[in-house]
Amino acid sequence: MNSTSDVFDAYSRYYDLLYKDKDYESEVNYVDKLLRKYGMQGNDVLEFGSGTGKHGRLLAERNYNVTGVERSARMLAMSKDTNGFSSFQGDICKVKMGRTYDAVLSLFHVISYQVSNNALRSVFARAAEHLLPRGLFIFDIWYSPAVYTQSVEVRIKRISDEDTNIIRMAEPNIFYNENRVDVNYTIIAQDINTSSMNSFTETHSMRHFSLPEIDYLASQNGFKVLGAEEFLTGLKPSKNTWGVCLVLQKT
Repeated sequence: MNSTSDVFDAYSRYYDLLYKDKDYESEVNYVDKLLRKYGMQGNDVLEFGSGTGKHGRLLAERNYNVTGVERSARMLAMSKDTNGFSSFQGDICKVKMGRTYDAVLSLFHVISYQVSNNALRSVFARAAEHLLPRGLFIFDIWYSPAVYTQSVEVRIKRISDEDTNIIRMAEPNIFYNENRVDVNYTIIAQDINTSSMNSFTETHSMRHFSLPEIDYLASQNGFKVLGAEEFLTGLKPSKNTWGVCLVLQKT
């Protein structure tokens, strides 16, 4: 099992291509609506796990001031600062910005990458420290009822651009007593221009959560839960809901 620090070491090289079909625009519109719905007071946002900066840059276009924190140096190298968005390398379990924000965001299952209890407590504590009173903490998670009802299966993804063909195989291993799924990725990449091949494997450990577990983490870190819904649709979480979005408020 790879450590958190190196989990995106090789994977990040092809990250934007692997997720080029991800609808970042719709996701940012959804987050924007949540921030407005739950009464965000200002426009200063701290993003935990900002990746290559796509969410942050789109939020900046909607007049938010976004500061991103990203642990992976390779991901950060692919991120471009723009007017209203900047990012730097840091560990969201330890980050100290020396100021507070109106909202903390952590999108695309970054919280689920915090598989240990110590890491979870640290991230929730860092979020609380960086929020103004009544500030919002919004994040999405893998949802335990769906993981156990639907289980997980081997998935194969094929995707290309003008330079590269990629095949990604995802093979899951479930650890029932730890609320954890280890996703073993095998990636085969072909350079279209030279026909050269590159292949590697990485393991991404993902924790899934029940709503009572989130309630407990929230209460222990000075938050109250304002909302829990299916990411993007806003539907009530059910056994068919893989990704749940939580809205917490600092008390």
